[in-house]
Amino acid sequence: MGSREAAEQEVRLLEKGSADLVPRDELVDKLCVARASGRPLRIKLGIDPSAPHLTLGHSVPLRKMRQFQDLGHTGVLVVGDFTRRIGDPSGRATTRALMGEQEIRRNMETYAEQAYRILDRERTEIRYNSEWLGGLTLGDVIELAAKYTVARMLERDDFAKRFAGGRPISVLEFLYPLVQAYDSVAIEADVELGGNDQRFNLLIGRDIQREYGQEPQVVMTVPLLIGTDGARSMSQTVGNYVGLGETPAEMFGKLLAIPDELIDPYLRELTDVAAAVSDRLPPRDRKRLLAREIVTMYHSADAASGAEAEFDRVHVRHERPTNVDRVEIPRELVKADGTIWIVDLLQASGLVDSRGGAKRVIQQGGVRVDGNRVGSADTDLAFDPPLLIQVGKRGFAEAI
Repeated sequence: MGSREAAEQEVRLLEKGSADLVPRDELVDKLCVARASGRPLRIKLGIDPSAPHLTLGHSVPLRKMRQFQDLGHTGVLVVGDFTRRIGDPSGRATTRALMGEQEIRRNMETYAEQAYRILDRERTEIRYNSEWLGGLTLGDVIELAAKYTVARMLERDDFAKRFAGGRPISVLEFLYPLVQAYDSVAIEADVELGGNDQRFNLLIGRDIQREYGQEPQVVMTVPLLIGTDGARSMSQTVGNYVGLGETPAEMFGKLLAIPDELIDPYLRELTDVAAAVSDRLPPRDRKRLLAREIVTMYHSADAASGAEAEFDRVHVRHERPTNVDRVEIPRELVKADGTIWIVDLLQASGLVDSRGGAKRVIQQGGVRVDGNRVGSADTDLAFDPPLLIQVGKRGFAEAI
């Protein structure tokens, strides 16, 4: 097989499941040169440390990076510890709040461990863009800003809408795509991966690399994963996510709760399960197949079997969970007649964050004590420990 034919075959594999590849011919050329020279391509993916978990949404471009690695190339995971201080304005109707350095560092503490659940450790570089951005002088920033125009920046849909609507756009936000593009210069990226909402930013990377005398990167985007609510993109801010570092039980339970219309997209974008296998199954069994497969990928087959058995124990047969945290309830919360206000009990159990949260979950019908649903936030219960408290489908505690 000729070099170009082999490269074409690799591109057909890589573009499967992608949203966009710009420009395709350049990727074929880069793969031909890499094959001839023996120099692996450098595949960039930026991660925004805005929350402490990587999610199944992150796994889509991470799995694409792993495909490049399996073909012999180097994955460069760029953690945007410096750019997060600005905040990515993509798709936003208002200016994003700045995040402090300590919060950013807390969020990214476990990123490497989570990413290596997908990536090949031996073919991965993890870089923090404070390495190069933190050392730029004002003169460097002015030079970078001079390489792109406001008119080009306003071609971006979200900026154009905000400008037309008279909503503010800070100069800081204009800097975000420029410094993200400078990341590509710093690591000499050959290909940059990202969600399809990042297409504009990634294409700026091509322009900025040219300005700094580098060969421009190829841009490959992947579809944004819809979150577990079936309505919005997966986001920790929204809460509609499954985290790569979550327990098998948490993963399994969240995946069994997704709307049926997400089953096939999740199987297609998150797993290697062949469509021919899943198509023969009814939705209930396809959803269980999905949950087992995901838990197996990020934990183990035994963990998946255990999570499924525990789910059935608690939610199908309505039996007591195997492992429940025991919480000692302060006795001053118990009234003279031996009862305790349900709101105090929930807050003391640690299953809710506040009295307001306790009242909301009771109103939603999400609280049981010893298997009995609590119908009112005014309820006083006889405090006869141990009491098994359940909040929602997966929150349990034993009050003693």
